[in-house]
Formats: sequence, structure tokens, C-alpha cells
Amino acid sequence: MNKVIWMILTVIALGLAGWGVFTFTQRTAPQSPDNSVLYEAQSRDHIEPETEHPAYNSNPPSGGWHYSVTAKKKYYTEPIPDGHAIHNLEHGDIWITYHPRISAEAKDALKQYAYSKILITPRPENDKDIALVAWEHVDAFNLEGGVIPDERIRDFIKRYRNKGPEKIPAGAMEATFN
Repeated sequence: MNKVIWMILTVIALGLAGWGVFTFTQRTAPQSPDNSVLYEAQSRDHIEPETEHPAYNSNPPSGGWHYSVTAKKKYYTEPIPDGHAIHNLEHGDIWITYHPRISAEAKDALKQYAYSKILITPRPENDKDIALVAWEHVDAFNLEGGVIPDERIRDFIKRYRNKGPEKIPAGAMEATFN
């Protein structure tokens, strides 16, 4: 009789553990549709700053020729060279770019995403208000009513953070230009 009780308790414990794992993964999985466009990287070559190369196939660039050092992962108020940010993308970082024309409130709202493996920069060359960029993926959109779409941004980060061709752990020391 004791064996039967232990077997029942074991089955119940395994069931509860499985349910817990399922619930956790559902909560951490992206909930919104993936609005990004895939742009195959044209290159992974390191180049010197100011070196001429063919035009990038996306705006902002999501892969291709880039500089040999990355940018610090933080919120920026001034643009940085694309070549540094592309190297960050290769390491699996997310680059959130915003057109300088967006409101001060929207800029402030973007600061909440400045955490591990994320850099946020103004980029006057953007066609849209906001662009979420990962290696070979861009989700660009205009703000509706000046409101930052939190779920869309968080889901993009969940989908693509640390998915670049070079896996660099969060917090690892990297050479940066700044």
C-alpha cells in the first residue's frame, strides 16, 4: 500500500512540476505577433571606420559590414555610428533606434528598456519613429498617439535577444568605442 501512495504522490509532483514549467514558459514567451522583417546579413566583415562598402539592405542596418568594437549598452541622447551598433547585433544585442522627432515623453518611456544587452539611440536616418533591430531583423513603426507599444517591444526583445551569430553572455567584458 505504501508503494502505491508513493507512486501516486510522485505522479502528482511530476504533474505539478510540468504545469509550473508550462505556465512559466507561457508567461515568458512572446504574446504579440512578430512584425519584424528578415534581412539577410550581407557580410560579417569587420571594417575600419569611414571604409566604403555597399549600401545596407535595411534601415536601420541589421547586419553587414561593421566596426571591430561595440558600443556600450545603454540609453543614448546622441546618435552613434551604425558600424558599432551592428557589431552589438552580431553579439546578440538589441538596438532600439528612435527618430529625434518623437516626443520627450516617448524618449523617456524608452529608457525603461535600457538593460542587459540593449542599446537605445537616436537615429535621424530612420524612416519610422521607432525601429527595433536584432541581427537580420527589423521591426520599424510609427507611434500612434505618441504611445510606446510596450508589449511589442518586450516581445521583440524576448524573441531576438542573444540570438546573434556570436553569443556573448550578458555582462561579459567587450571592447567598446566609448
